[in-house]
Amino acid sequence: MFKKNQLMGLSILLLAAVSLLANAGETLRLQQVSDHVYAVVGPFGNRSPENLGNNSTSGFVVTDEGVVLVDSGGTYQGAAAIEALIKQVSDQPVKVVINSGGQDHRWLGNGYFKERGARIIASQAAVEDQKARTQDQLFMLGNLVGTEGLKGTEPVYADETFEATKRFTLGGVTFELHHVGPAHTPGDSLVWLSEQRVVFSGDVVYIGRMLGVMPHSSSRHWIEAFDAMAALEPETVIPGHGPATNLAEASKDTRDYLSFLRESVEKLMNDGGDITQIGTLDQSRFSHLVDYETLKGRNAQQVYQEMEWE
Repeated sequence: MFKKNQLMGLSILLLAAVSLLANAGETLRLQQVSDHVYAVVGPFGNRSPENLGNNSTSGFVVTDEGVVLVDSGGTYQGAAAIEALIKQVSDQPVKVVINSGGQDHRWLGNGYFKERGARIIASQAAVEDQKARTQDQLFMLGNLVGTEGLKGTEPVYADETFEATKRFTLGGVTFELHHVGPAHTPGDSLVWLSEQRVVFSGDVVYIGRMLGVMPHSSSRHWIEAFDAMAALEPETVIPGHGPATNLAEASKDTRDYLSFLRESVEKLMNDGGDITQIGTLDQSRFSHLVDYETLKGRNAQQVYQEMEWE
């Protein structure tokens, strides 16, 4: 059972989430989710010169010995924009950067913070994914944010890696890192603050925006990754896209969609349907999610191709 003050805090958090979603077309916004813990909420939509590749949610924790940042942004200049938000609430330097996965906006700002003395940590699987897709990501960013927006951006990989879990303490705050991928990307990891009951989910959770099942994704393991996060029983989830929220809302926009999609594709296959009929799947239950029209067909096709080999 929630205590009264926890319920009040949750109500405030959800109101803030509604406000952030209403302004989803803007650039980075700061959302305080608990004492010393913040989400940096990027806009929905694609990477652009305006958002400098920061079309996702990152976040940070202010400790007595410095700031721990989860996800460094999509470009060098995007990282500087994140630091500017951090400076609004703390003069402490960023001491540690954690990359929650291999997507460009999780790590291509590493160089900015590395220059300023930060340690970079990521799962080994995330670093392998980053290295495999570096050139493709830089090419894509060059097209989307432009030459000027990409200036200064160089691939800088984590100094410290881990296979399954890693635990460290800074300024009296304990951070637990759990590699739970493959989900959206092979190296997706959770950052768990057990005392605060806050989890940074990275791309394991999407809020308000339809998730993307990509060739490097695994829809089956993604559900398992979500369940590993849910088993922590977080009071607050800071997602990879969208504002901070609670576990129930995270399940509606992420786990429920993945389960629905896999069940629908399985039924189509069992009924003798093939990939040419994938467009007949009725996904309208999730039509409220941003990018629904753009991603629904591609997601279904990708899940079909994945399930053919399971």
